[in-house]
Amino acid sequence: MDILTILGVIIGFGAILGGNFMDGGHLSALINGPAALIVLGGTIGAVLLQSPAKIFFGSLKLLSWVLFPPKLKLKQSITKIIEWSEIARREGLLGLEAVVDDEEDEFAKKGMQLLVDGAEPEVIRDILMLELEALEERQLLSAKVFESMGSYAPTIGIIGAVMGLIHVMQNLSDPSKLGAGIATAFVATIYGVGLANLLFIPMASKLKVQIQAYSQSREMMIEGIAAIAEGENPRNVEIKLQGYL
Repeated sequence: MDILTILGVIIGFGAILGGNFMDGGHLSALINGPAALIVLGGTIGAVLLQSPAKIFFGSLKLLSWVLFPPKLKLKQSITKIIEWSEIARREGLLGLEAVVDDEEDEFAKKGMQLLVDGAEPEVIRDILMLELEALEERQLLSAKVFESMGSYAPTIGIIGAVMGLIHVMQNLSDPSKLGAGIATAFVATIYGVGLANLLFIPMASKLKVQIQAYSQSREMMIEGIAAIAEGENPRNVEIKLQGYL
């Protein structure tokens, strides 16, 4: 679990709520159902209109990376690649057939199968990089869903504020109804700006960082497999891959 994500949410929202309490405000003043419905419903509706179904549902799957980023284990991957290189040096590429059958990582398994089949290093790079770039593009589009939510939420909050003021203007003759309209107006703005800057935009940025790290780990795998195909010395392969650490 990413502890910084938990701390960021607690500190960010805690600072705002704590500042409100120190200034004499009450938590109940910030709880407003109509404002929440306007901001959250409007933001989700705008994102659904913008996003293809595949990208939207992909963003929901990617959401878990905010709290539970993928475990890349780069050092273990380098050790594994060096072992493959030593096997290929001793027994030839066909000696890696047993390794292919035992490999659980489908991406690495595909690269190793190309290696055993005698594909040229550049062909291996081209095939695996094409797959990696397509995956990275889909993941980045999914991360941008949350970035879009961060863009829409403040504007939807302003719409909520205007609607609250309209409600106020329509009930100027009845002071008992003015409070609810004014509360919706101000709280909707807080919800929109707060959710955008404390949640949606930071989430999108963190996902982009995780996606980049994941792609770099795949690039390392590609370079390692290509180096084996080129017949490089295992020691040289290790030195090259250490740069990804």
